[in-house]
Amino acid sequence: MTQPEFEASIAKIQRGDKDGLKEIYEAYISYIYTIVLGLVGNRENAEDVTSEFFIKLWTIADTYQNNGAHKAWLATVARNMALDFLRKNKREIPTEEFAEDVSDEETPETQVVGEISVQEALELLNEAERQIVDMKVLGEMSFREIAEALHIPMGTVTWRYQNAIKKLRRCGYE
Repeated sequence: MTQPEFEASIAKIQRGDKDGLKEIYEAYISYIYTIVLGLVGNRENAEDVTSEFFIKLWTIADTYQNNGAHKAWLATVARNMALDFLRKNKREIPTEEFAEDVSDEETPETQVVGEISVQEALELLNEAERQIVDMKVLGEMSFREIAEALHIPMGTVTWRYQNAIKKLRRCGYE
């Protein structure tokens, strides 16, 4: 969906026309789902958050500011909703499930030293780095597009991205 098409669809939503939401849904359902799944980690929760995303889009359409970066705006809203979901639904793993996952050879030390999850690795990044990584990797945006969307210099974007990648590599992620 092009920027003008997106803006036309948002304008329809703002006027109460559900066709605008349908157009955005059809164009971006897989994009939003991919972003959310990458953060929440399972299909059921990703489907729930993605559904909630489009409901929320209906209510926040009038907050969209035409800055030429609608994909970044969508990605940011989806990412924030996924993180909110994770914060609200943090819970401990039941001991029976944990016991099934741990082999007899593992010791508490190897459990602690083992690889951390992608979510935990991303939590090591500061908010600005996480946002740029999301936009670059999940949003498939160029550094120039990210710089324009965030209203910061492109050099700052590339510097933050490189720092984030270095941190992720230290955790075993490429």
